[in-house]
Parts: sequence; C-alpha cells; structure tokens
Amino acid sequence: MSLTAALVYLAVGFVLLVWSADRLVAGASALARNFGVSALVVGITIVGFGTSAPEMVVSALASLEGNPALAVGNALGSNIANIGLILGLTCLVYPMSVENSTCYREIPLLAAVTVLAAVLMLGGSLSRPDGLILIAGLVLFLAVMLYRARRTQTLDPATRALLNEVSEDMSNRAAVAWTVVGLLVLPASAQLLVNGAIGLAVIMGVSESVIGLTIVALGTSLPELAAAMASALRKEDDLCIGNILGSNLFNLLGVLGIAALIHPMAIEPLLIQRDLPVMILTFLMLAGMALFAGRVGRLSAAVLLATYILYQVVVFRTALG
Repeated sequence: MSLTAALVYLAVGFVLLVWSADRLVAGASALARNFGVSALVVGITIVGFGTSAPEMVVSALASLEGNPALAVGNALGSNIANIGLILGLTCLVYPMSVENSTCYREIPLLAAVTVLAAVLMLGGSLSRPDGLILIAGLVLFLAVMLYRARRTQTLDPATRALLNEVSEDMSNRAAVAWTVVGLLVLPASAQLLVNGAIGLAVIMGVSESVIGLTIVALGTSLPELAAAMASALRKEDDLCIGNILGSNLFNLLGVLGIAALIHPMAIEPLLIQRDLPVMILTFLMLAGMALFAGRVGRLSAAVLLATYILYQVVVFRTALG
C-alpha cells in the first residue's frame, strides 16, 4: 500500500466512522423512544454504547484481524486524548467547574476501573476471562447508573451527558433507515480505517500500537471533541466533563472487553511501561484539579494540553528511533 492510499483510507475511514456512529445512535435511540422505551434507558444504553462505537468497532476489528496492538493502543490513546487534548483544548477556551457529585462519584468510579484495567494488563495479555470481567464491569456500571437515576431526582453529569444525545421527533421509517445505514457503514468505515492504519505503520516502520495511540486514537475521539466544544459554547460544564469521564469508562470496560472477548490479546511491554502510566497520570491530574481546585482553569488546561503534546512527541521519537 502506498502512502497516499494509506492516508486516503484513514481520512475516508475517519469521516465515515464518525458520521455512521452518529446516524446509528440517532436512528436506534429514536426507534427505541418511538416504541415507548424511556429516554433514561435509551440514553444510558444505546447512546452510551453509541458514543464509544468508533473505538469499539475499530478495536474489535483490529483484534479480529490479529492486530491487538492497534486495539489496545486505540483504547489507551483515546483516554489520554480525551483528557489531555480534548479537555485541555476546551478548558483553554472556557474554564470549567467540576460538580461535587462528579468528584465523589464519577472520578472514584473511573479510578476503580482504571486500576482494574491496569491490573489485568500487567500480566502482559488480556484473555477472554479478562474480557468477561471488563464487560461484567460495564454491565454493572450501566445498571448502577439506571438504578441511581430512577431513585433520585438529580441526575449525575455522565447520565445527563448521555440523555442530551437522545434523538427526538423522528419517524419510524427514518429511524429504521438511519439505524440500517449506521450498521452497514460503521464496520465498513472501520475496515478502511484499520487497513489505512496498518498500511501507514508498515510504511513508517513502526508498530501498529504507535498508530493506534496517536492517529487512530485522535480520529476516534473526534465525537468527544465536538461534544466538548458544543458544551463549552453552551457553558454546560457538567455535560462536558461527564461526557469525557463516561467515554473513558466505556473505553476501558467496553472497548478493551469486547476486543479481548473476540480474540485474546498479547500486550506489548512498551504499552505497559509507558502508555498505561501516562493514561493513569492524565487521570490523576484531572482528579487532582477536580478535588483540590474544583475546576479546570486555563493554566490547568495548558498543563493537560502540554502533557498530551509531549507524550505524542515521545511516542513518535521512540518509534522512529
């Protein structure tokens, strides 16, 4: 594959992947609502999975085709990009406050999930039983969100962020059409993206994990960037941070879990020695800002963004020798 072809595959794959995931979520959520399913259930389940659909499908396909480094790199890289790049850029534009409920519920939950994923990965592989553990954690997380939302009048930021994406006022015919289109285009675009990523890795002489940690992770995080910027413009701090925390939870539990269930994965030592600690570091930075300052100001955002840029430089310099 030529460099031009690889870049075209990547570009077309990214565009169609983001578009088809959005159409799938819109169609499926509208269809469920039309058949009487509550917005709460639709938001937490269909929209929750849909917002991480790009990462899930790309990682699942990469795992199925025997490219586990791309799958794991995509999951870890997306989490690093969500906090370092997306939150960093967004809070440079509009500093955000962090709700107390986020500090005492969502952040500790993401901390526990991060520790769980790290412990499973430290063995140097993710087996099918490991995948089952992660998927079970995702099911438990969704069940807790539903239970808590039904029992209280005040929804947590992660739940509100999901409900904000539920489609309204779409006919059954249009909902079915968009659902089918999404289901067909999503895997096809993911295949284009994976082929382009593998081709680019071969051309550059680097591991698939490098492309997964950088280019693919950035591309599959584009929906979160768009949602974060939109929330910032509307001054909806809680929705922006809730969306990012929820996305990171889905990446660790759903993306890694599904990929491991499809095909057990060996994990490159460098992913454990360098990239996993960086993912943990960016989370700890966000947690510290939330717990001790109660906000992510412009200075904090600049630190997050600088950390992300420095990390990208280190990844490429290490890969290119």
